[in-house]
Amino acid sequence: MVPVNEVARIIMEIVIGAGTLTAGALGGYFYRKSIIENKIGRSESLSQQIVDDARAQAEALKKETLIEAKEEVHTLRTELDHEIRDRRAEITRVEHRLQQKEDSLDKKAQGLESREEKIAATREEIAKLQERTQEICDQQVHELERISNLTHEEAREIIMQTAEKDTRHDVALMIRDIERDAKADADKIARNIITQAIQRCAADHVAESTVSVVVLPNEEMKGRIIGREGRNIRTLETVTGVDFIIDDTPEAVILSAFDPVRREIARITLERLVADGRIHPARIEELTGKVRKEIEQQIREAGESAVFEVGINGIHPELIKVLGRLKYRTSYGQNVLKHSIEVAHLAGLMAAELGANVRVAKRAGLLHDIGKAIDHEVEGSHVKIGTDLAKKYREHGDIIHAIQAHHNDIEPTTVEAVLVQAADAISGARPGARRETLESYIKRLEKLEEISNSFEGVEKSYAIQAGREVRIVVLPDKVDDAQALLMARDIAHRIETEMEYPGQIKVNVIRETRATEFAK
Repeated sequence: MVPVNEVARIIMEIVIGAGTLTAGALGGYFYRKSIIENKIGRSESLSQQIVDDARAQAEALKKETLIEAKEEVHTLRTELDHEIRDRRAEITRVEHRLQQKEDSLDKKAQGLESREEKIAATREEIAKLQERTQEICDQQVHELERISNLTHEEAREIIMQTAEKDTRHDVALMIRDIERDAKADADKIARNIITQAIQRCAADHVAESTVSVVVLPNEEMKGRIIGREGRNIRTLETVTGVDFIIDDTPEAVILSAFDPVRREIARITLERLVADGRIHPARIEELTGKVRKEIEQQIREAGESAVFEVGINGIHPELIKVLGRLKYRTSYGQNVLKHSIEVAHLAGLMAAELGANVRVAKRAGLLHDIGKAIDHEVEGSHVKIGTDLAKKYREHGDIIHAIQAHHNDIEPTTVEAVLVQAADAISGARPGARRETLESYIKRLEKLEEISNSFEGVEKSYAIQAGREVRIVVLPDKVDDAQALLMARDIAHRIETEMEYPGQIKVNVIRETRATEFAK
C-alpha cells in the first residue's frame, strides 16, 4: 500500500507537468500566430505592390497604344489626302480631254452640216440633170420610133430575140466542141470498162410474173380443190392469203397475189395436196404450216447464198433474211435477187477498174433494191423503204447514200453511188433482162414519139429498138447543126422528167440536106 504523502507528491508532479505543457502550448500558439500575421502582412503588401505595378504598366501601355493609334490615323489621313489629290488631278485631266473631244465634235458637226448643205444642193442639181437627161432620152426614143416605125417594146423584143439566137448558137457550138473533145477519150475508156465488167459477169434470169399456174392431172381435181360447198378453197385462200382462180382454163389453177412469198407458199401447198390426194381443211392447214417453215428456211439460205456469192460480210442477219425475200420478187419479169447480185458484181468490177472502194460498191449494189422485198407491206417507194432498212440495221453512210441515189432521188456525191447507178442501168437495160406488158410497151413508144414531135422544126420521129432509141428527123432549113445538138439534149431531158422506163433511151436527132437534079 502506497503512502499518502507519496500519492500527493505524485499528484503534484502531474499537475505541475500539465501546467508546464499548457504554458508551452500557449506560447507556441501565439508564436505561430505572430509568424502567420507577419506573412499575411508581407503578402498583402506584396499584392498591393503587384497591383500598383500592373496599374502603372497598364497606364503606360494605354498611353503607347493611344500614341500608335494617333500615328496610324495620321498616316492613313495623309495617304487619303494624297489619293484624293491624285483622283482630283485625274478627274481634271479627264474633264479636260472630254472638253477637247466636245470641241472637236462641235467642229465636226459644223463641218457635216456644211457638207449636208452642199450634198443637198448637189442632189438638186443631179435631179435637174436627170430630169433633163430623161427628157432628152424620151425625145430620142420618140424620134427613133418615128424613124423606124417601131415602138420601144417591139424594138426591144427584136434585139432580145437576136441576142438570144446568137447566144444560143454560140453556146451550142461551144457545147459541141467541148463534148467532141471530151468524148474522144471518155467514150473509149467508159466503153472498155463497161464491156469488161459485162464480160466478167454473167447472170441467169427467169421471167416471172404476179401470178402462178399450178397444172392439175385432170379436170376432176378442180372439184376436189373447191370441196363441199367451197370449204377447201376457202380454207386455202384464208391460210395462204392468195386468190385461187379456177376458171375454164383446162387442167390448171391460177394463183394471184401481190406478195410473191405467199404466192409461192400457196403454189407448193397446192402441188403437194394434189400429189397426196387428201384434200380437206385440216390437211390444208397442216401442209401450209410445213411449207411456210420450208420457205422461210429457203429465204434465209437464199440471202446467205447471195451474200456469199458477192463476197461481203458483216450484214445484219435480219437484213440477210429480207434480202432472201427478193428471190420471189420480180421487176419487169427480172428476178430482183439475181438482178441485185449482178449489180453488185458489175459495180465491184467497175470500182476495181477506176480505183474506187470495191467493198462499198459491192455492198451498195447488193442492197440497192432491198426495199422491194417489203414494198407491198410498207408505204413508200422502194428507195425510201430500203434507206429506212439500211439505217435501222446500221449500215454505213456511203451504203445508205448509194441506195438513196440509185434512182436520182438525191444527187449522187460519191463515186460508188454513181457506179451503182450505172450497174443498175446496165443490168436492167441489157437485152432479154426485162419484159413488160404489151399495153405499157405501146404507150411508152407513143409517148416517146409524142415528146419528140412536140419540138419545133421536127419533121417526123420514130421509136425503134423496142423503145430504147428514138430517131428524130428535123427540117434542115429550120434547125441548124448547133440547134440539133440542143434539141437532142432538151428531148432527153423531157423524157427523163415525164416518162418511166427501164434502162436508158438513146435520142438521135438527124439533120441532112439533099440536092436533087435530073440530067436530060
